[in-house]
Amino acid sequence: MEKNKNQKALTETDLCLPVHTRGKVRDIYELDDNLLIIATDRISTYDVVHPNGIPNKGKILTQLSLFWINFLRKNTKIQDHLISSSVDDLPKEIKLGYKDTLEGRIMMVKKAIPVPIECVVRGYLYGSAWEDYKRTGNICGIKLPKKLQMAEKLSEPIFTPSTKATIGHDENIPFEKAEDLVGKEVMRRIRDYSLEIYKKAHDYAEKKGIIIADTKFEFGITNGEIILIDEILTPDSSRFWNTKKYKRGQKPESFDKQFVRDYVTSIGWDKKPPAPELPLGIIKKTKEKYQEAYQRLTGNEWK
Repeated sequence: MEKNKNQKALTETDLCLPVHTRGKVRDIYELDDNLLIIATDRISTYDVVHPNGIPNKGKILTQLSLFWINFLRKNTKIQDHLISSSVDDLPKEIKLGYKDTLEGRIMMVKKAIPVPIECVVRGYLYGSAWEDYKRTGNICGIKLPKKLQMAEKLSEPIFTPSTKATIGHDENIPFEKAEDLVGKEVMRRIRDYSLEIYKKAHDYAEKKGIIIADTKFEFGITNGEIILIDEILTPDSSRFWNTKKYKRGQKPESFDKQFVRDYVTSIGWDKKPPAPELPLGIIKKTKEKYQEAYQRLTGNEWK
């Protein structure tokens, strides 16, 4: 029974709770004074959701986020939004009616006012950063040395904020513009938090055979406190590369969503809605990559 259930992707939820928001991957419900985040198996590329999902993807994202939250609680003083990840802590009517659906893919969290900035940290030159560098020699107004190669490791990780677009694509912006949007004190603190998290996670992951090339974080404010919210260091929000096969100047082997991006690019999709349906082979390979990332980083076999 479990095997058959795992073969089907959960692409939508419908709980008897007020809906807070529905994102590209997560459905968020109001739960008294808190929020209930459910990671579905939806997958998006270029900010457009594909019609079919990746079975168990939401569970992998949730379990990996929980792993990193525990890691950061032990290794930093940065606060986070997690209250519980146990279905048993949910109200009785939710626990009884939806337990099989929710098991392994929920986080009950504190409500927070999101800071409207994507906190992107880059340790390597790739993706949109590589394209910007080729055109201008800069990334978000940060001048980089000349003659760097694609996928090259930077001398120090850099913080490159972007806007959080509700429709369309996020936009990379200079740090000074981000300060104007949310205030200098808030931006400087979330920049410092982001760099601290990235450096500690990168050093840990490298020992496990994964390079975290770049990642993005989100922060919120609750009771005057800045806290880490949303997913953390997952294959959806990060670039994970195979340490043993990494070479600067070459396209890296990855354990993340880049595999799907490469596929939709290869078929000539214009990156506009609707997104194409993903073939079974792409779904299977993507699931394997996400599982590999989980297993390497946590040391636990995905079951």
